Amino acid sequence: MITRRQTLALIGSGAALALLSSYFPALAQNVSMQDLAVPGPLGDAAQGAPDAKVTIIEYASLTCSHCAAFHKETYPALKERYIDTGKVRYVLREFPLDPLATAGFMLARCDGDSKYYAIVDMLFQQQRAWAFTDKPLDALRQMMRQAGFSQEKFDSCLRDQKLYDAVNTVKNRGMEAFKVDSTPTFFINGQRFAGNMSIDELEKIIKPMLGA
Repeated sequence: MITRRQTLALIGSGAALALLSSYFPALAQNVSMQDLAVPGPLGDAAQGAPDAKVTIIEYASLTCSHCAAFHKETYPALKERYIDTGKVRYVLREFPLDPLATAGFMLARCDGDSKYYAIVDMLFQQQRAWAFTDKPLDALRQMMRQAGFSQEKFDSCLRDQKLYDAVNTVKNRGMEAFKVDSTPTFFINGQRFAGNMSIDELEKIIKPMLGA
C-alpha cells in the first residue's frame, strides 16, 4: 500500500502521476469538459439546468443490457433527485454496439429532441421484447407504433442516410477522442467511469462536486 511519505516524495516527479493513476484509474482518464461539450451533428438532447454544477454524459447502446439496467434501476432516482432539481445536467449520447441499436437511436432522433428520451426510455424498459427476439425489426416496428410512428414514418427514418451518419459520428468521436470502448461509459465533470452504476455509487461522486 502506498504511504503518505512515498506520495510526498513523488510529488513533482514524473513518477507521481503514473503511480497515482494505478491507484485511482479515474484520475488518469479525465477528459476536458470543453472537448466533451462539443455536440454531435444532431446536437445534444440535454436534461437539467444548463448551468448545473455537475454534468453527466453517458455513452450507451440501446441493445446493452447493462445500459438497460442503469436506466431501469438508477436513472429514475438520478432524475428525481438531481436532474429535475437543477443540480445535474444529463446528456445521453449514442454509442450503438450493433445495427439494431443504431436503428433504435435513429428512430429516437427522427423527431428531433421532442420524443428522444421518451423513446429511449421505452426501448430500454422493453429491451428484451425487441432486441432479443427472432425478428427484432418487426418487434421494433410494432413498439414504435406506441410512439405514433406509422409504417411509412418508420421506414423513412431508417432510410435516412444523414441520420445514420450523424448517429455513427457521435459513436466514432466517442471512441477516437474519449477512448470509449464499452457501454455504459459515464463522464462526470470530465471524470470517466465505465460500467453500470447504482445511485449510491453515483452520489459518492456527485455530492462532493455539489459541495454537499
